[in-house]
Amino acid sequence: MVTVGGINTLPGLVVGPWGGVLSDRFDRRKLVIILQLIMAALALCFALLVFSGRVEVWHAYLYVILAGGCRSMTQPMRQSLIAGTVPRNMLGNAMATNVLTITSTRIVGPFVGGLLIFTLGYFWNFVIESVLYLANVAMIFPLRTPFHRPGDARQRGSAFANMLEGLRYVWTGERAFFQLMVLSIIPNIILHPAWFLFPVFTTEVLQRDADVGGYLLSITGVGGLMAALFVASFGFVFPKGRVVLGAAIGSAVLLIFFAFSKWMVLAFVVIAAMAGSQSLFRTTRGTLIQTLAPDNLRGRLTSLQSVDRGFLVVASIAVGLLSDLTNPSMAMAIIGAIGLAMALVCCVFLGRVRQLD
Repeated sequence: MVTVGGINTLPGLVVGPWGGVLSDRFDRRKLVIILQLIMAALALCFALLVFSGRVEVWHAYLYVILAGGCRSMTQPMRQSLIAGTVPRNMLGNAMATNVLTITSTRIVGPFVGGLLIFTLGYFWNFVIESVLYLANVAMIFPLRTPFHRPGDARQRGSAFANMLEGLRYVWTGERAFFQLMVLSIIPNIILHPAWFLFPVFTTEVLQRDADVGGYLLSITGVGGLMAALFVASFGFVFPKGRVVLGAAIGSAVLLIFFAFSKWMVLAFVVIAAMAGSQSLFRTTRGTLIQTLAPDNLRGRLTSLQSVDRGFLVVASIAVGLLSDLTNPSMAMAIIGAIGLAMALVCCVFLGRVRQLD
């Protein structure tokens, strides 16, 4: 269960950075449209495979990996497109609005998906998914990016040379990018896999049926939605560097509290607060990346910041093993303690992040 929860992020290790290179070499809008069409075709092919009755387990894994590869390229491209559609002073609000769609999906997605499967079956579920990808393409077609300044990546050498240029900039250019990559390990790799333990946590700790784990996951969407809605409406009250560091610390502390929350209502409140902290971190980090990135390197820098998600499947396996060796509550407490220690170290040593406004 934990492994399946993270396997669709695995292609991001290899495919994601090259998607950033393509994003800087070609028209990002057209690339997103092409990738959405590919995802629509994948969903339709899998639907037909289900309809034929010949689907096997490895087909499902292959579909998840291929779709994950497309998604790992599409998401950084979308973020880069946001920077081209709004003026610089509205970038934080735009990034938060983008996060709203993700958190909203987390609330209604499992419910709607389960309802479709129960009423219409798997075949029509994937057919509808394919249609929704096509609808997404229809919405992107009229998109304009008046604030985008085309780069010269194709004139600066091969795709491999472009990749090296992006890596050099992260390491020797603006140090904030490298430091943000280090900081992102805490919420994305250390803390987030604990969410995959929700079903077993509800049965062994909360003494409830496993479906309550699904409710916990939906509650994370509510917490993330509230945080993103606040930023989208009011912007950032404090300097962004301090916000992103504080959000990392808060996420770790709240996970520790959640680990020892044996009362269901308290568990719901704490995990919603943690999700809000996670959402605040990602919104702030995304805003900082898009604000600091030169437009000719924006695709590469954005995709490199997302490469940590490719390690999520490995982290998920480790979390599952830790839970087997101890128990879900202790595993979450240990994960939270590790995340808190790393966040405090980052506060001391990531001086460039602290300076970001």
